[in-house]
Amino acid sequence: MTSPYQGYLYAYPHKTAYRRLEPRPLLRDVWANQDQSSLFGYVHLPFCEMRCGFCNLFTRSNPPSAQVTAYLDQLRIQAGQVRDSLSPDATFSRIAIGGGTPTYLTAPELTALFEIVSSVFGARGVPLSVETSPATATADRLAVLAEHGTTRISMGVQSFLDSEARAAGRPQRLTEVQAALQAIRDSRIPVLNVDLIYGIDGQTPDTWQHSLTAALEWRPEELYLYPLYVRPLTGLGRRHVSRDDWDRQRLELYRQAVGVLTDAGYVQHSMRQFRRADAPAPDGPDYCCQDDGMVGLGCGARSYTTELHYSFDYAVSVTEVRAVIDDYLSRPAGDFRYAEIGFHLDTVEQRRRWLLKSLLRAEGVDALAYASRFGTRFQDDFPQLRSLVDRGWLDPSLTTLTADGLAHSDAVGPWLVSGPVRAAMESYVAR
Repeated sequence: MTSPYQGYLYAYPHKTAYRRLEPRPLLRDVWANQDQSSLFGYVHLPFCEMRCGFCNLFTRSNPPSAQVTAYLDQLRIQAGQVRDSLSPDATFSRIAIGGGTPTYLTAPELTALFEIVSSVFGARGVPLSVETSPATATADRLAVLAEHGTTRISMGVQSFLDSEARAAGRPQRLTEVQAALQAIRDSRIPVLNVDLIYGIDGQTPDTWQHSLTAALEWRPEELYLYPLYVRPLTGLGRRHVSRDDWDRQRLELYRQAVGVLTDAGYVQHSMRQFRRADAPAPDGPDYCCQDDGMVGLGCGARSYTTELHYSFDYAVSVTEVRAVIDDYLSRPAGDFRYAEIGFHLDTVEQRRRWLLKSLLRAEGVDALAYASRFGTRFQDDFPQLRSLVDRGWLDPSLTTLTADGLAHSDAVGPWLVSGPVRAAMESYVAR
């Protein structure tokens, strides 16, 4: 753990650990014995108006309009097959639409998308989050989002300085960003999240403060702060960076931001997530990502049950992403009744995932909940956690990361990855 920035462990195991499932299991069988009373529904739109230089997400920029139409048609077919694979009583407690940029769709296309979403997830009255961008957060699109019950909208601003946005491979203008933020506030969608990035080439404490101050002027209910990563097959992946200096810069800017946001009345929930203390809490059924399942729609969406995480193929490069989208669009309806690529989690991996999804949050591990779920003590199952106490990253009860531990979440998470998952990830050929 020499660098604080080993990798962002937003899911466990990562998709690069997934492999083809032989034979392909029927979704009906995969979900048959699962608790379906509180599920997360996710819809993936793999389209954007541009591909940012730091982006390694599964997305294509400026697709032909005919492909967007075809994607919605295929998504509708997949939705029907997936719905038939679930219990008639399946209930969704959270819904998110991401990508890509869902608001790349026109307002009429978004209306069609919501018809698909409601046919599977029953979106009304459930917390619903949608991703957007400065170029696509237009009044007509936002009106559709509001009309269909969107409760949270998230926009990647990254920087309030045009020069820094360009340096991060995201050419945009501040006037466009400000207009989009105003349109979002005018839409009266209850929760606004703003994403910012630190560690951009040329960024200084003063320019970082400028972006933080500019973001706070909009009083966003949430802020997500992301350290910049240079990943293979991305626009920034070809640049040479001095690792030690860059690590130092990112850590200093992170700590600066924690102080600024804390003073502004925000509560830190993870290394990346900050929420305004007086922001309205999500209004809806409880959902626990450690225990409850997720159902994904779209060619880049993952789904997970207790024992199986699955998806379609994964790619980053432009050529390979297009190939996966083309493959998705060519599928017969019956293909959507199966899980195709995934990872089976035995009891050991289930415990590890539960720990990781808890420990990397500011609230930490609920020891009683862990014992109730697995019949063991997490302290006994993961004795290596005691070394984090020695580093000053974990409190002596082993349940909660310290402030310095949260700052090193991107080192702690990868360190806790199991040997089999690590081996699968390392053998994956990036494409």
